[in-house]
Amino acid sequence: MIQKLLSKFRKCIETYNLIEENDKIAVGLSGGKDSLILLTLLAKFKRFSPKKFDLIAITIDLFDGKSDFSEIIKYCNELNVELKIVKSQIYDIVFTERKEKNPCSLCAKLRRGILNTKAKEFGCNKVALGHTRDDLVETFFLSMFFEGRLSTFAPKTYLSNSDITVIRPIIFIEERETINDSKNLPIFKNLCPANHHTQREKIKQLLAQIKQEIPISSDRIFRAIISPESYNLYDKFTTKKDKN
Repeated sequence: MIQKLLSKFRKCIETYNLIEENDKIAVGLSGGKDSLILLTLLAKFKRFSPKKFDLIAITIDLFDGKSDFSEIIKYCNELNVELKIVKSQIYDIVFTERKEKNPCSLCAKLRRGILNTKAKEFGCNKVALGHTRDDLVETFFLSMFFEGRLSTFAPKTYLSNSDITVIRPIIFIEERETINDSKNLPIFKNLCPANHHTQREKIKQLLAQIKQEIPISSDRIFRAIISPESYNLYDKFTTKKDKN
Protein backbone atom coordinates (compact mmCIF):
# COMPACT_ATOMS: atom_id res chain seq x y z
CA MET A 1 0.00 0.00 0.00
CA ILE A 2 2.89 2.37 0.75
CA GLN A 3 3.83 2.16 -2.95
CA LYS A 4 0.43 3.62 -3.87
CA LEU A 5 1.02 6.49 -1.47
CA LEU A 6 4.50 6.98 -2.85
CA SER A 7 3.05 7.29 -6.35
CA LYS A 8 0.62 10.04 -5.28
CA PHE A 9 3.35 11.69 -3.22
CA ARG A 10 5.72 11.77 -6.19
CA LYS A 11 2.98 13.11 -8.48
CA CYS A 12 2.37 16.01 -6.07
CA ILE A 13 6.09 16.81 -5.88
CA GLU A 14 6.43 16.82 -9.66
CA THR A 15 3.19 18.76 -10.26
CA TYR A 16 4.19 21.64 -8.00
CA ASN A 17 8.01 21.31 -8.16
CA LEU A 18 8.19 20.94 -4.39
CA ILE A 19 11.74 19.57 -4.16
CA GLU A 20 14.76 21.09 -5.88
CA GLU A 21 18.42 20.17 -6.09
CA ASN A 22 20.34 20.62 -2.80
CA ASP A 23 17.27 21.43 -0.71
CA LYS A 24 17.51 20.84 3.01
CA ILE A 25 14.03 19.94 4.19
CA ALA A 26 12.75 19.92 7.76
CA VAL A 27 9.72 17.74 8.37
CA GLY A 28 7.38 19.10 11.02
CA LEU A 29 7.04 15.85 12.95
CA SER A 30 4.21 16.06 15.47
CA GLY A 31 4.17 12.30 15.92
CA GLY A 32 0.67 12.01 14.45
CA LYS A 33 -0.06 9.55 11.65
CA ASP A 34 0.07 12.13 8.84
CA SER A 35 3.45 13.61 9.79
CA LEU A 36 4.89 10.10 10.27
CA ILE A 37 3.61 9.04 6.84
CA LEU A 38 5.12 12.20 5.34
CA LEU A 39 8.49 11.50 6.96
CA THR A 40 8.40 7.87 5.77
CA LEU A 41 7.61 8.88 2.19
CA LEU A 42 10.31 11.56 2.10
CA ALA A 43 12.90 9.14 3.50
CA LYS A 44 11.99 6.54 0.87
CA PHE A 45 11.83 9.09 -1.94
CA LYS A 46 15.26 10.45 -0.96
CA ARG A 47 16.84 7.11 -1.94
CA PHE A 48 15.88 7.37 -5.61
CA SER A 49 15.03 11.04 -6.14
CA PRO A 50 16.68 12.50 -9.25
CA LYS A 51 17.21 15.67 -7.22
CA LYS A 52 19.49 15.26 -4.23
CA PHE A 53 18.29 16.75 -0.96
CA ASP A 54 18.94 16.53 2.77
CA LEU A 55 16.27 15.66 5.31
CA ILE A 56 15.80 16.22 9.03
CA ALA A 57 12.81 16.02 11.36
CA ILE A 58 11.83 18.62 13.94
CA THR A 59 9.47 17.82 16.82
CA ILE A 60 8.10 20.60 19.00
CA ASP A 61 7.53 19.41 22.57
CA LEU A 62 4.46 21.31 23.73
CA PHE A 63 5.11 20.27 27.33
CA ASP A 64 8.59 21.78 27.81
CA GLY A 65 10.61 18.55 27.76
CA LYS A 66 8.14 16.36 29.63
CA SER A 67 6.99 14.29 26.64
CA ASP A 68 8.28 10.79 25.92
CA PHE A 69 9.44 10.66 22.29
CA SER A 70 11.52 7.48 22.66
CA GLU A 71 9.54 5.53 20.04
CA ILE A 72 9.73 8.38 17.55
CA ILE A 73 13.48 8.71 18.15
CA LYS A 74 13.84 4.99 17.46
CA TYR A 75 11.81 5.23 14.26
CA CYS A 76 13.82 8.20 12.96
CA ASN A 77 17.00 6.20 13.59
CA GLU A 78 15.55 3.33 11.54
CA LEU A 79 14.89 5.76 8.67
CA ASN A 80 18.36 7.27 9.09
CA VAL A 81 16.82 10.71 9.61
CA GLU A 82 18.20 13.13 12.17
CA LEU A 83 15.58 14.22 14.71
CA LYS A 84 15.69 17.55 16.51
CA ILE A 85 13.43 17.84 19.57
CA VAL A 86 12.68 21.43 20.55
CA LYS A 87 11.29 22.24 23.98
CA SER A 88 8.51 24.80 24.22
CA GLN A 89 6.01 26.17 26.74
CA ILE A 90 3.14 26.28 24.26
CA TYR A 91 0.76 24.25 26.41
CA ASP A 92 1.25 26.54 29.42
CA ILE A 93 0.91 29.68 27.29
CA VAL A 94 -2.29 28.52 25.55
CA PHE A 95 -4.11 26.73 28.35
CA THR A 96 -2.69 28.04 31.65
CA GLU A 97 -1.77 31.67 30.95
CA ARG A 98 -4.15 32.63 28.16
CA LYS A 99 -6.91 30.10 28.95
CA GLU A 100 -7.96 30.18 25.29
CA LYS A 101 -11.52 29.06 24.58
CA ASN A 102 -10.55 28.33 20.96
CA PRO A 103 -6.91 27.31 21.43
CA CYS A 104 -6.13 25.70 18.07
CA SER A 105 -5.36 28.90 16.16
CA LEU A 106 -2.91 30.26 18.74
CA CYS A 107 -1.30 26.85 19.27
CA ALA A 108 -0.80 26.37 15.53
CA LYS A 109 0.62 29.89 15.16
CA LEU A 110 3.13 29.33 17.98
CA ARG A 111 4.16 25.92 16.64
CA ARG A 112 4.64 27.25 13.11
CA GLY A 113 6.74 30.13 14.40
CA ILE A 114 9.04 27.86 16.39
CA LEU A 115 9.24 25.29 13.59
CA ASN A 116 10.18 27.84 10.92
CA THR A 117 12.70 29.60 13.18
CA LYS A 118 14.38 26.35 14.16
CA ALA A 119 14.37 25.04 10.59
CA LYS A 120 16.27 28.14 9.50
CA GLU A 121 18.61 27.79 12.47
CA PHE A 122 19.36 24.19 11.43
CA GLY A 123 20.24 25.30 7.90
CA CYS A 124 17.02 24.28 6.16
CA ASN A 125 15.43 26.18 3.31
CA LYS A 126 12.15 24.25 3.29
CA VAL A 127 9.66 22.93 5.85
CA ALA A 128 7.43 19.99 4.91
CA LEU A 129 4.02 19.68 6.59
CA GLY A 130 1.78 16.61 6.67
CA HIS A 131 -1.45 18.12 5.41
CA THR A 132 -3.62 15.66 3.50
CA ARG A 133 -6.30 16.08 0.86
CA ASP A 134 -8.90 16.13 3.64
CA ASP A 135 -7.05 18.99 5.40
CA LEU A 136 -7.05 20.99 2.17
CA VAL A 137 -10.83 20.63 1.75
CA GLU A 138 -11.60 21.19 5.44
CA THR A 139 -9.53 24.38 5.47
CA PHE A 140 -11.48 25.66 2.47
CA PHE A 141 -14.78 25.17 4.32
CA LEU A 142 -13.39 26.58 7.57
CA SER A 143 -12.39 29.76 5.73
CA MET A 144 -15.74 30.01 4.00
CA PHE A 145 -17.94 29.35 7.05
CA PHE A 146 -15.97 31.12 9.78
CA GLU A 147 -14.08 33.85 7.88
CA GLY A 148 -16.29 34.55 4.86
CA ARG A 149 -13.39 33.84 2.47
CA LEU A 150 -12.82 31.36 -0.36
CA SER A 151 -9.34 30.28 0.68
CA THR A 152 -7.17 27.33 1.61
CA PHE A 153 -3.45 26.64 1.92
CA ALA A 154 -1.18 26.22 -1.10
CA PRO A 155 1.02 23.19 -1.84
CA LYS A 156 4.03 25.52 -1.87
CA THR A 157 4.38 28.86 -0.09
CA TYR A 158 7.41 31.10 0.36
CA LEU A 159 7.47 32.92 3.71
CA SER A 160 9.54 36.07 3.27
CA ASN A 161 9.62 36.90 6.99
CA SER A 162 11.46 33.66 7.80
CA ASP A 163 13.02 32.97 4.37
CA ILE A 164 11.49 29.49 4.44
CA THR A 165 9.41 27.71 1.79
CA VAL A 166 6.61 25.57 3.18
CA ILE A 167 5.71 22.49 1.12
CA ARG A 168 2.83 20.04 1.54
CA PRO A 169 3.71 16.89 -0.45
CA ILE A 170 0.80 14.66 0.64
CA ILE A 171 -2.19 16.78 -0.39
CA PHE A 172 -3.04 14.18 -3.07
CA ILE A 173 -3.40 11.54 -0.33
CA GLU A 174 -6.63 11.00 1.61
CA GLU A 175 -6.69 10.65 5.38
CA ARG A 176 -8.22 7.17 5.13
CA GLU A 177 -5.10 6.09 3.25
CA THR A 178 -2.76 7.39 5.94
CA ILE A 179 -4.88 5.56 8.54
CA ASN A 180 -4.42 2.28 6.67
CA ASP A 181 -0.66 2.71 6.26
CA SER A 182 0.12 4.06 9.72
CA LYS A 183 -0.95 1.03 11.75
CA ASN A 184 2.64 -0.05 12.43
CA LEU A 185 4.03 3.44 13.01
CA PRO A 186 4.90 4.81 16.48
CA ILE A 187 2.02 7.30 16.66
CA PHE A 188 2.39 9.79 19.49
CA LYS A 189 -0.82 10.11 21.49
CA ASN A 190 -2.37 13.57 21.23
CA LEU A 191 -2.66 14.89 24.80
CA CYS A 192 -4.24 18.21 23.85
CA PRO A 193 -7.49 18.75 25.83
CA ALA A 194 -9.06 20.40 22.76
CA ASN A 195 -8.54 17.32 20.59
CA HIS A 196 -11.80 16.36 18.76
CA HIS A 197 -13.57 19.47 20.13
CA THR A 198 -12.63 21.97 17.44
CA GLN A 199 -14.20 23.84 14.53
CA ARG A 200 -12.19 21.60 12.19
CA GLU A 201 -13.75 18.52 13.75
CA LYS A 202 -17.21 19.98 13.13
CA ILE A 203 -16.35 20.56 9.47
CA LYS A 204 -14.94 17.03 9.23
CA GLN A 205 -18.23 15.60 10.51
CA LEU A 206 -20.26 17.80 8.17
CA LEU A 207 -18.26 16.68 5.13
CA ALA A 208 -18.64 13.05 6.21
CA GLN A 209 -22.42 13.51 6.28
CA ILE A 210 -22.37 15.10 2.82
CA LYS A 211 -20.28 12.21 1.50
CA GLN A 212 -22.87 9.73 2.77
CA GLU A 213 -25.52 11.55 0.75
CA ILE A 214 -23.27 12.26 -2.25
CA PRO A 215 -20.41 9.71 -2.44
CA ILE A 216 -18.54 11.59 -5.18
CA SER A 217 -18.62 14.90 -3.29
CA SER A 218 -15.12 14.54 -1.81
CA ASP A 219 -13.48 14.04 -5.21
CA ARG A 220 -15.50 16.82 -6.83
CA ILE A 221 -14.70 19.38 -4.11
CA PHE A 222 -11.00 18.54 -4.21
CA ARG A 223 -10.86 18.81 -8.00
CA ALA A 224 -12.69 22.13 -7.92
CA ILE A 225 -10.17 23.55 -5.44
CA ILE A 226 -6.99 22.47 -7.26
CA SER A 227 -8.25 23.26 -10.78
CA PRO A 228 -8.21 27.04 -11.39
CA GLU A 229 -9.67 26.53 -14.87
CA SER A 230 -12.89 25.36 -13.24
CA TYR A 231 -13.38 28.54 -11.20
CA ASN A 232 -16.50 30.50 -12.05
CA LEU A 233 -16.71 33.07 -9.28
CA TYR A 234 -18.47 36.43 -9.11
CA ASP A 235 -15.33 38.55 -9.10
CA LYS A 236 -13.94 36.89 -12.21
CA PHE A 237 -16.81 38.18 -14.35
CA THR A 238 -17.39 41.52 -12.66
CA THR A 239 -15.78 44.72 -13.98
CA LYS A 240 -14.83 47.69 -11.83
CA LYS A 241 -17.73 49.60 -13.34
CA ASP A 242 -20.16 46.84 -12.32
CA LYS A 243 -18.79 46.91 -8.77
CA ASN A 244 -19.36 50.65 -8.52
